[in-house]
Amino acid sequence: MTEPSVESGDGRDPETVSRFVERFAAQLVEAGMPRMPARVFAALLSSDTGTLTSAELGELLRISPAAVSGAVRYLSQVHMVSREREPGSRRERYRVHSDQWYEALTSREAIIKRWEEALREGITSLGPDTPVGRRLTDTLEFFEFIEADVAGIMERWRRHREQASDRR
Repeated sequence: MTEPSVESGDGRDPETVSRFVERFAAQLVEAGMPRMPARVFAALLSSDTGTLTSAELGELLRISPAAVSGAVRYLSQVHMVSREREPGSRRERYRVHSDQWYEALTSREAIIKRWEEALREGITSLGPDTPVGRRLTDTLEFFEFIEADVAGIMERWRRHREQASDRR
């Protein structure tokens, strides 16, 4: 069996890239991401163009097309990759964007809003002065605090990125 090719124009050792992919994926798994999406994300992140086809991902990671499909579906849902059609082809490429962390975090804001609404309903229906109502109130206050802080962090990140881009 031949070693999977790595789409890299700078002569990097495929084994070195593979070790990075597996180490970074392991860190993502430790943080709670499912294993296969973590491996696919790390592979995309480590490619020069940030894009790979399903076949390239399968070859690189030695996984089935079904495993690639499931991983990409998960990563798309959490806004960490996007799908692109190759012009004049039915083949899709999967892309990781330079702002994928920003997009992933921004998409979490909508989820937090839904959690907050559910918590408010729970507080109302279960009673704000009950032990569960107080626990739900604490949880709601935590999410509101985080949400306000994330908005500020995202704005500071945009400014920082613009300044860093101007210096390059």
